Amino acid sequence: MPLFGKSNAPATKLFFATDVHGSERTWRKFINAGKFYNANVLVMGGDIIGKLAIPIIRQKDGGYRATLQGTVEHFTSQDELKSLLERIGTLGFYSKVMDEDEFRTMQADPQAVDDLFHALAKERLLAWVQLAQERLAGTGIRCYITGGNDDYSDVLAVLPRGGDGPVQACEGEVVQLDAHHTMASLGISTPTPWHTPREVTEDELAVVIEKLLTSVPDAAKCVFNFHDPPNDSTLDTCPMLDWTTDPPAPIVKAGQVVLHGAGSQSVRVAIETRQPMLGLHGHIHESPGVIRIGRSVCVNPGSEYGEGVLRGFLATLGEGKVEGYQLTSG
Repeated sequence: MPLFGKSNAPATKLFFATDVHGSERTWRKFINAGKFYNANVLVMGGDIIGKLAIPIIRQKDGGYRATLQGTVEHFTSQDELKSLLERIGTLGFYSKVMDEDEFRTMQADPQAVDDLFHALAKERLLAWVQLAQERLAGTGIRCYITGGNDDYSDVLAVLPRGGDGPVQACEGEVVQLDAHHTMASLGISTPTPWHTPREVTEDELAVVIEKLLTSVPDAAKCVFNFHDPPNDSTLDTCPMLDWTTDPPAPIVKAGQVVLHGAGSQSVRVAIETRQPMLGLHGHIHESPGVIRIGRSVCVNPGSEYGEGVLRGFLATLGEGKVEGYQLTSG
């Protein structure tokens, strides 16, 4: 064996996607992406649970009704009900079929509504993990999952940690991707106008990042899987919102929507000072792209989960560098 020269270890191919927000179709595409793109590492970067639970009311005449995206729709057959459930799943919403009396009782009890949402979110996430375990078993493909700011901690708790299965929760940890590279993952974000479940101040995020990075042996060979993108990086550009309105409304000046960078300054400082080989980010759906901050390649693939479209990022990792990459959509 030569003492000098390049390593004979095969390059790692990593596929990254984020912000699927409960969408059944995009999750299935994500799990299939390893085989499709010949990737041996899958990374899901947060905001994995849905935003709404839709009650489907079973009526006395045997039909059903549901209010979907502001429109009351009526259904009579089981085929129509099945089609509705699939559409709700693609949108990333949850659903529950119930009688009129059950609906009225729950509607009057906000805690019962909240409990149902959490139960449905856990049920779907568990089903997703089971599907991924089955599809990836024996393939050599590993799948790492982190939550995002929209994800409730009790729901994320159903993700597997430890063991030898192909699916692993990785938030708050530094994991070994291959012989040369590690990955540090965080899903919390700085404050948003929507007061999502897992938000912290900029100063608090800086403390969490620094604590996590103390476990990184070599930042130059590390992937920073941080849900919040670096501030003013073009990966975080979105409309500036008026936080005093409900819901928050875009700020318009001279007839134009005002845009700004909504990412994290703490994340940017960590990237500028530590110079990881790769930064994986999400959070801002409408700002996909790949940039460099110093030597660090940073990406936000964006999200179109509501249309069932999976936006992703495929990278080939050499020893301490990104040898090639592409944004994907499908």
